[in-house]
Amino acid sequence: MTNYIAENRANWDARAAAHAAAPDYCVEKLIADPTFISKVVRFDRALLGDIAGVRGLHLQCHIGTDTISLARLGGIMTGLDFSPASLAYARDIACRAAVPVQFVEAEVYEAASVLGHGNFDLVYTGIGALHYLPSISTWADTVADLLAPGGRLFIREQHPLVSALADPMPAGQLVIDQTYYERPEPSTWIISGTYVETDAKIERMPVHLWNHGLGEVVMAAIASGLLITALVEHDSVPFEALPGEMERVGDSDEWRLRDRPWRMPMTYTLSAIKPAP
Repeated sequence: MTNYIAENRANWDARAAAHAAAPDYCVEKLIADPTFISKVVRFDRALLGDIAGVRGLHLQCHIGTDTISLARLGGIMTGLDFSPASLAYARDIACRAAVPVQFVEAEVYEAASVLGHGNFDLVYTGIGALHYLPSISTWADTVADLLAPGGRLFIREQHPLVSALADPMPAGQLVIDQTYYERPEPSTWIISGTYVETDAKIERMPVHLWNHGLGEVVMAAIASGLLITALVEHDSVPFEALPGEMERVGDSDEWRLRDRPWRMPMTYTLSAIKPAP
């Protein structure tokens, strides 16, 4: 039986150095400028609101640039990831930026047993995280277990419709050819390179992904006892998700379809709270 977790972890370990050095992650700017926050968190800021003094947990934090940015907004942040190579860079970046963040190595489903139950006012997840998890209901139960009463879940994630598009995509067309809903077995790809601009040579490795339909995410959160407070679909994403078919949105770090961007959402934001007993 394939060890999906081990192979996905090896994939992230292999890419951590390239990501830490890539212009897309703006690591040196994050270190040099104490006011700088990552492009993902900049986009989230209006919907995220004031997090000063909030005990926050960033699940699947990778090299920690978004976690550090949330700490700069006043959150008392912990970052959790299963990749030791990624966390080594996260700790180094936080140290050099003089931002106090605790980084913990663990798998998402083990987070509550490692970090305790009900210890967080905010659980945050960023783009490109959920499709590495086989069960969205187990994820939602984990989030609910981590949150204190009155605590909040906040995610901005790639829309599952994007993940269902054909790869490669016929030029100028939007064709659905992959699964939209969660399936027991993952979609497995053999990939080389990575999603950021880099000269690093990265060997071909397997990666295993599970798509989760938007309704599945919403209903998993509800079934875990969370109350949905917001669900917003966006026509943009902070990287060129469909190369050759997208353009930058003004001077921002966001990309959207060049041709009729209203045809489909690219990302979504979901907020939910854990009600007090």
